[in-house]
Amino acid sequence: MSDRLRLLLPLLSLIAIGCPSNRPDRGQATESTRTAEPERERAPEEDRRAAAGERPAAPERPSAVPAPDDVAAAPGDAERTASGLASKVLTRGTGTSHPDENDRVTVHYTGWTTDGNMFDSSVTRGQPATFPLNGVIAGWTEGVQLMVVGEKRRFWIPEELAYQGRPGRPQGMLVFDVELLEIQETPDPPAAPEDVAAPPANAERTDSGLASRVLERGTGTRKPTATSRVEVHYTGWTTDGRMFDSSVVRGQTATFPLNAVIAGWTEGLQLMVEGEKRRLWIPESLAYQGRPGAPQGMLVFDVELVRIAD
Repeated sequence: MSDRLRLLLPLLSLIAIGCPSNRPDRGQATESTRTAEPERERAPEEDRRAAAGERPAAPERPSAVPAPDDVAAAPGDAERTASGLASKVLTRGTGTSHPDENDRVTVHYTGWTTDGNMFDSSVTRGQPATFPLNGVIAGWTEGVQLMVVGEKRRFWIPEELAYQGRPGRPQGMLVFDVELLEIQETPDPPAAPEDVAAPPANAERTDSGLASRVLERGTGTRKPTATSRVEVHYTGWTTDGRMFDSSVVRGQTATFPLNAVIAGWTEGLQLMVEGEKRRLWIPESLAYQGRPGAPQGMLVFDVELVRIAD
């Protein structure tokens, strides 16, 4: 099974930037919103294309966005945070509120390495990107929270807040121009449980080292198998109480086959019946096993088994 499938649903899609949103383009009209517009005179070239049965020419998009003059290093007037992130406002925004790390944002952006090589751009694709701020590299999570809607800002993100030398990813300090188009506020995340640091004495334990405790008894009678598809709501924390993923915050359940997630989930969900809520303490050996970019150490999940889908 591939490493990609072993990641729990949209859990920590750390490379979310660059993934186009499934939303329609912000300027795209729908049948319910389209209004009648007065006809305009067509240019001769349009008449020629129409007569020849040709499609209208698509609007040109830039194949690459030129690197800024200060791409090699942050200038002296850039703002700097304690983490090492540097930024500079290019265009002031019209909004007044800032996103927090649990919100979803819609942005246009372009990214360069410090030698001026452009490696990604929603601008050249002609489609903004939408993603949760806690699902991208740390420099984005921190930096976009400094912005308001309508603002354009340039970020110089040190490697430790970017891809940390991960093979196949842009290396070194990265530079991004970001325009914040929209903030979609999400509910406050569930509070970390009081026993998040370690399983209590009354937790059930299996031979593998998985610990769990029933929070709410279920209404069903059958349990899923290792190959069942299940629909769940869940929230995950590291043992210091930091939430790293939550379908509850997104307001959308997750559905997946139990043999395509981390081993602790495959084993733990088979203990449950439909309607049950259970807390799982998953040791690192049954979680991400120290894989770079994934949550580290023992992980704690509150899981509700909504239904067994097959």
